[in-house]
Amino acid sequence: MRILTFTSLFPNSLAPDSAIFLLQRISHLARRQGNQVEVVAPIPYAPKYLRDTSRGYLASLPAMEMIAGLPVHHPRYGLIPRVSMPVHGLLMYAGCLSLARRLHRQHHFDCIDAHYVFPDGLAAVLIGRSLGIPVALTARGTDIHTFPGLPTIRPQIRWALRHAAGIAAVSSSLASIMLALEPAIGSVDVIENGVDGERFFAEDRLLARKKIGLNADEKIVVSVAALKHVKGPDLLLRAASLLKKSTPRCRILFVGKGPELSALQRLASQLDCADICTFVGPVANEQLRHYYSAADVSCLASRNEGWPNVVLESLACGTPVVGTNVGGVPEILRQPELGIVVAANPQSIHAGLRQAIDRRWNPDLLVAYARAQTWDNVAARVDDFLQRSIQRKSTILHPAIPS
Repeated sequence: MRILTFTSLFPNSLAPDSAIFLLQRISHLARRQGNQVEVVAPIPYAPKYLRDTSRGYLASLPAMEMIAGLPVHHPRYGLIPRVSMPVHGLLMYAGCLSLARRLHRQHHFDCIDAHYVFPDGLAAVLIGRSLGIPVALTARGTDIHTFPGLPTIRPQIRWALRHAAGIAAVSSSLASIMLALEPAIGSVDVIENGVDGERFFAEDRLLARKKIGLNADEKIVVSVAALKHVKGPDLLLRAASLLKKSTPRCRILFVGKGPELSALQRLASQLDCADICTFVGPVANEQLRHYYSAADVSCLASRNEGWPNVVLESLACGTPVVGTNVGGVPEILRQPELGIVVAANPQSIHAGLRQAIDRRWNPDLLVAYARAQTWDNVAARVDDFLQRSIQRKSTILHPAIPS
């Protein structure tokens, strides 16, 4: 197959760890015999004088770069943050169509493989209709959990779903939401993410603790997640204040960055648990195994999820997981031997952590379960999904503005 992958989430040379799960999925798909993949990863236009700012640093990216052997194009499109949200997909489409047309003339793509239903998926469907190429959409989480609640965006998402040749989601729970949102689509393929067994594997706990400067005799909880509301770091902090009273010599490591860091540090002080909570900051993806391996348990306190890769990563390192009952978490922790699923509130998270710390786990079972979820297996299922999307009869018309 000749595949045009379309997603703004793809890693780049300035953010190599961003959405690395997409790189894994697409690079393994590209390695399958007969496949050729070109990636279009659009970014909002920013003047070069803003390159040193948080909003403008992407201005330094080249128009095309090679990432893990894949050609990745970065077309620019106009966007005013927040103000342009209702027309984000249309602006992305307008900024990317000429590049997509030129690449299609060169490669004659069989399909467009688009990730994130809005705005990326909407733009991809419009491009596909312009070029006469079937489009397969994959939903990943926020695109379906959040955006359909916005009155100006909901109809655009429904339109994109109706006009896609194939639709997939990373979890069954996400697929159910999509079917309720647009029943006309009929069915949704579920293709979960995998885990990189060469990057995530169990290390000796004491050696891992020594590498990252942790005490050998503490009970360690690690949370690998962005510091933003949807990931529930405030819920974990409140659970930490309870854990401090119930579990001597415990420590909670928050690994990640995000806009709520200062607010969370203040909350930790207010809850009198700042002394047991360490905000580690961002950690390179290839170094995360040290933190998983050093911990007694990892915790994901999210309010919403698609398919959280951190759960499988932790299991691959032999560390059990306490996760909230959202999205794909209960689908991953499908057996009690793998972890504990709790409600998304501080009391339940605290109870789950206490139970996990006190319990004797079988690390070999956790590792074996996670390592069976390989990216090669995922790529085979994606290959089949795209082949069926190409074969599926779809009506391709001239581009129309969704309403």
